[in-house]
Amino acid sequence: MKVDLIIPTYKPGEKFKESLRRLSVQTRRPDRIIIINTEKEYFHEQWIEEYDNVEVHHIEKKDFDHGKTRDYGASLSNADILMFMTDDAIPKDKHVVENLVKAFENSQVGAAYGRQLADAKKNYIEYYTRIFNYPSESRLKTIDDLDTLGIKTFFCSNVCSAYRKSDYDAMGGFIHKTIFNEDMIMASKMIEAGKAIAYVADAAVWHWHDYKAMEQLHRNFDLAVSQVDYGGLFLKVKSESEGIKMVISTLKHLLSKGKAYLIPKYIIHTGCKYIGFKLGRNYHELPQWLILKLTMNPTYWES
Repeated sequence: MKVDLIIPTYKPGEKFKESLRRLSVQTRRPDRIIIINTEKEYFHEQWIEEYDNVEVHHIEKKDFDHGKTRDYGASLSNADILMFMTDDAIPKDKHVVENLVKAFENSQVGAAYGRQLADAKKNYIEYYTRIFNYPSESRLKTIDDLDTLGIKTFFCSNVCSAYRKSDYDAMGGFIHKTIFNEDMIMASKMIEAGKAIAYVADAAVWHWHDYKAMEQLHRNFDLAVSQVDYGGLFLKVKSESEGIKMVISTLKHLLSKGKAYLIPKYIIHTGCKYIGFKLGRNYHELPQWLILKLTMNPTYWES
């Protein structure tokens, strides 16, 4: 199967440079790497000169949208498999592409996503929550899992993901105006259509953030807005219960590892996440000025 990798970039840094290097030595290299870069002035053209399968297409910041921009990249491809990564995700080893693509040997699989790892020395809390959300065991998720997994049935992340192009096209591609969460929206469509989502634990990338508490609030506000605006299965399945499980598990882990000093920070961040999510779920009741204070994506609200 032909595989094209699409990477949206904005002010890409050293992580992106290292990612390109590791992608070039994969056991199964992408046939093409299609970069959709926001703002040409921030892109280092010399970083791609040594690679024969990399191309870059520039857009302006006003034209960026999480779904539309990735769909633009998809429209440039005629590959069997559309793979996506972010510019700050770094392949863990040489087998990421090979292992991710293997999932599509099962004809029911419409989408697959890889494991995300965090550095325990850089951010211990995120190191553990990554383990919770991205365990070491692979699994297949279908509509039959809705009662037990709830919203995690269509958990999927474009940090490292792939889609069967025929299924992607059948679903209409990524939604063109979305504040966030285009990956899970697509996965929910596929689940509803009877397709399966594969979590591939041995397709791993290094990827983490060090968000401040208020950044967590803004991020979860936008996440909830995306769920409300899209509707569908997002409004029919359990959501908060998965978050509660993770909080309890993380608190127990921090205590067992002698890292109780991290608990106050974790509680504050968790509180901000919850507040952001609840505000986002009820954003229709909020004044516009407050929404613009809470969002990470003010351009989404212009229309």
